[in-house]
Amino acid sequence: MRIWQTICTSGFGRHLHKHAYAALVLSGCYEEAGDLGRLRVRAGDVVLHEAFEVHLDRFSASGATVLNLSLPAGHAFQAGWGRIDDPDAIVRIAERNKAEAALLLLSLAGMQEPECCDWPDELAAALMRYPSLSLSHWSEMRKIAPWALSRGFARVFDVSPSALRARARTRHAWKAIRTTDAPLAGIAADCGFADQSHMTRSVKNMTGKGPHAWRLAANRFKTR
Repeated sequence: MRIWQTICTSGFGRHLHKHAYAALVLSGCYEEAGDLGRLRVRAGDVVLHEAFEVHLDRFSASGATVLNLSLPAGHAFQAGWGRIDDPDAIVRIAERNKAEAALLLLSLAGMQEPECCDWPDELAAALMRYPSLSLSHWSEMRKIAPWALSRGFARVFDVSPSALRARARTRHAWKAIRTTDAPLAGIAADCGFADQSHMTRSVKNMTGKGPHAWRLAANRFKTR
């Protein structure tokens, strides 16, 4: 991932970022759809991404210029969309010290609640909050046929609702493993996995490491 990006293409397909980073929009606008839902951002907006996040990007005809800054490992922040009142201040600092610019950005970002413009947005938000959500119940409540639900959602997110739900479940578990002392079996049950082994496979498939390795790393960080 380049630090400075001037993007003129129509979009990027679904892709994975292994490390946490911030995308500060300096000019233009674009739409992002993925693990954070669907975000429509413009100049002055910033998107804070957690590690192992997947999304796609769609750009307007005018493209966009974006400053990407890696975020410090172990630094707590709220992933999502926010605003920066003075993007130029971040740019000036980034030119001499990217780590300092990242910390300043985290301290200044005013985080916002994304707007839900249609039912795919509403379903994505529901899945992120409740990763054990019953899709059949949701479609019945909204009077949307299951085939229409799957097709309409995939048109926006390029992935099925069940696939996004599985990722949300795994991300919830991964966060709980690193930030709490709850038993792994309890985390698996709370997040809607069939059992602890199911959670272990899912976390390892997403991150490359299993729950025990992540908890050990988190404990080492707390000790330091």
